[in-house]
Amino acid sequence: MSRTRVGGLTRAERLDWLRLIRTEQVGPITFFDLLDRYGSAAAALEAIPELAKRGGRSRPLTPPSRSAAEAELRRITAAGARLVAPGEPGYPPPLARIPDPPPLLQIRGHDAVATAPAVALVGARSAALPAMRLAGRIAADLAAAGVVVVSGLARGIDAAAHDGALRAGPGGAGTMAVVAGGIDVVYPPEHAALQARIAAEGLLVAEQPPGTEPQARHFPRRNRIVAGATLATVVVEAAPRSGSLITARLAGDYGREVLAVPGSPADPRSEGANRLIRDGATLVRDAADVLEAIRPLIDRPLAEPVMETAVAPPPMAPDPAELDHARREIPRRIGASAARLDDLVHESGLTAATILTILLELELAGRLDRLPGQKVSLSMG
Repeated sequence: MSRTRVGGLTRAERLDWLRLIRTEQVGPITFFDLLDRYGSAAAALEAIPELAKRGGRSRPLTPPSRSAAEAELRRITAAGARLVAPGEPGYPPPLARIPDPPPLLQIRGHDAVATAPAVALVGARSAALPAMRLAGRIAADLAAAGVVVVSGLARGIDAAAHDGALRAGPGGAGTMAVVAGGIDVVYPPEHAALQARIAAEGLLVAEQPPGTEPQARHFPRRNRIVAGATLATVVVEAAPRSGSLITARLAGDYGREVLAVPGSPADPRSEGANRLIRDGATLVRDAADVLEAIRPLIDRPLAEPVMETAVAPPPMAPDPAELDHARREIPRRIGASAARLDDLVHESGLTAATILTILLELELAGRLDRLPGQKVSLSMG
C-alpha cells in the first residue's frame, strides 16, 4: 500500500486533510486509501458523497465545512499546540511506518522529543508501590541514556514512567505523553500539573479534536500511537485483559520489541506481564536490559517510511462493468466473517483496484468494518 510523502503541507492542504480525517466513516486507513486514489485531500473530499452513495448509504455523507476545520485549528492554537502530518517536525518517524498512522497529530512541546529513540513504558493503573518505583527508576535511567520514555498519562505505571523520565532533568531525553482525549483536556484530573510539565519539558500528543473527553473507544487508538511511536514496549504490571497488553500486542504486530518485568505469580496485577514473558517477551530487571534489547534497533534504524511520492496521481479507473459485478460479488464474499484482502483478490478474479474501490464505497457507507491483519467484514450495525 503506497502512502503520500508530506514535505510540509500548505495551510489550505492542512485544512483539507483535517476535513477529510474528521469526515464520518473516514479512519486513518481509509484516509490514505482516498489520498492514494485521488491524489489530494481536496479531490477526495469531492468524491466522498458519491462513493458513499454507491456503497449503499441511505443518507448523504457530507464532510465538515472549511469553516469548521478553521475553527478547530484556532482551538488547537489556543491550546498552545499545532497540527502536524507524517514527515513534518514533531511527528514521530516510527509512527509513520505502522499500517494506520494518524494523518494528523496535535502536538505541544519540543519537536526533538519526537525524533529521539523512544521506548514505551506501560502498566497497571492500580500498580503496587514497588512496581511504580521500579518503573520510575527505569524511566529515569532510560532518559539519562538518551532514550525518550513514552506512555499514556494514565494513573499508576504511566504516571510513574513520565515522572521518572522528567527526573532525569534537562540532560535527559525527556518524555512523550499520548493522551486519549483532546490536547486541551486533562485526564485524569489529578494529572493536571504532570500534563502541564510534560508539555513544557517534553512532548504532549493527541489525535482527537480539542475538547474531546476520553471515552473507552479512544484508548485503543491512543495505545496504537504509544506502540507505533517507539522501538519497544515494556510492560511493568498488567492484568490479563488490560490496555497495556493491547499496547504490547500492537508493538509485536508492528515488528517492535516487546519486554516485560516479571512479578509474583500470586499477584493478579503481574499475570499479564508474566504471560508475555512465557510467550517470548524479553525479561526486564532494569534499564540496562531495555538498552541491551533496543541497541541493535538504534544502530540499525527502521526502514524508510512507506510514504513514497509527493502527490500520487490517481490510478486508472476500474472498468465500469467490472465495478457493477464487484458491487454484487464482494459483499457476498465478505459476509459477516473476516475476509483477508489478499484472499479477495485471489479468489474473486477481480483486480485489486476494483476491490479497493468497492471497499472504499462500503466503508464510507458505514457497511464495512476493518479488522486487524488487513481483514474486513460487513458491519453488523
